[in-house]
Amino acid sequence: MVIKREKYLNQLIAACDNGLIKIITGIRRCGKSYLLFKIFYQYLISEGVNDDNIIRIPFDDWDYKDYCNPENLMEYLKSRVKNNEKYYLLFDEVQLLHNFESVLNGLLRKDNLDIYVTGSNSRFLSTDIVTEFRGRGDQIHVYPLSFSEYMSVDTRHPIDAWPDYYTYGGLPQVRLLEDDHKKIDYLHNLYASVYSVDILDRHKIKNKDEFNELVQIMASSIGSPCNPLKLSNTFKSVKKTVLGDKTIARYLTYLQDSFIIEKALRYDVKGKKYINSLSKYYFTDMGIRNALLDFRQLEETHIMENIIFNELKIRGYSVDVGSVEKREISNDGKRTRQNFEIDFVANLGSERFYIQSVFKIPSEEKMKQESAFLLNIDDSFKKIIIVKDVIKPYRNESGILILGLFDFLLNQDSLNL
Repeated sequence: MVIKREKYLNQLIAACDNGLIKIITGIRRCGKSYLLFKIFYQYLISEGVNDDNIIRIPFDDWDYKDYCNPENLMEYLKSRVKNNEKYYLLFDEVQLLHNFESVLNGLLRKDNLDIYVTGSNSRFLSTDIVTEFRGRGDQIHVYPLSFSEYMSVDTRHPIDAWPDYYTYGGLPQVRLLEDDHKKIDYLHNLYASVYSVDILDRHKIKNKDEFNELVQIMASSIGSPCNPLKLSNTFKSVKKTVLGDKTIARYLTYLQDSFIIEKALRYDVKGKKYINSLSKYYFTDMGIRNALLDFRQLEETHIMENIIFNELKIRGYSVDVGSVEKREISNDGKRTRQNFEIDFVANLGSERFYIQSVFKIPSEEKMKQESAFLLNIDDSFKKIIIVKDVIKPYRNESGILILGLFDFLLNQDSLNL
């Protein structure tokens, strides 16, 4: 079973020979190594690159352990790079290379070397890794499998495959496991022995129980507005534990830096400014999120919203939560003010989309209610409602595009219909 990951391959192809270190980041086990060592390698071969000009070094392989020493690595590279032809360096688990930042920056000075690296420890996974290369890094961020990638190797109807996807997520190894019990065990063990340990060890967190409880709270409240102070109050009232808002803010940053969760800021659509109050958090992979809750809270409405958020991020959009204020004067002359929330404001260059995630629209009244939120926005950008129902895309009487979930997820151009 081969999942091509064409989106990321195309990004690597576009970055070839750009004079920067190509840094492949992403949550652990999302397929970074396979992308570099299999998919991209095979592309180079298909383009006529001589195999001798592709130097692949997996630093976690026992056969290559000596090359974790920079001096040994440089001697090996000198023996392989024999002329001024272009050579491609593909380094996996590069964090095991001692002083890897300095080594890579040094190699970058050689004009005939094109460098690609991945890593898997918490430091390398961190979003700040590109800064280690002093502006010489080009980050290619890899997500778990999108639903369209998932379906590329699934012969079932999307309706039948959907429950597996939103329950067990899109980590490639999970997709290869056929037995539900094996998927559950894999996801439980992955978080406990890898993700959690990476963060706890890197940041020397002593309150391990409180940290893990926070992660569970975030998992149970995806798509709910919150901030560190509100979460701190939750600990006091529900967990009967004191965990300060500043500590929680740090913990949330650690989770974001390791790509386990992503933050959506609140954006005042009319005022054209960000609101520094409540934000929303979404999980990068639903399987990990569900494993944290022992697969007990599988509310499809919130999960659908999370998956739509992830799909927008995969497509390269910056995604905010919209806030729209509507002011009116009542019949008795009183001024009223209401705030309406738009699930997602998606921006990419000059494009902008306002998107509502709606599980079902069973009545005309529900349609009017969901449309009203979007119609409070008075600019000309496209307004879209994504609904779980299997329907053909259409525009309602207010001109809002009504889009079925599977049409959205499986058609990369769906927002432009």
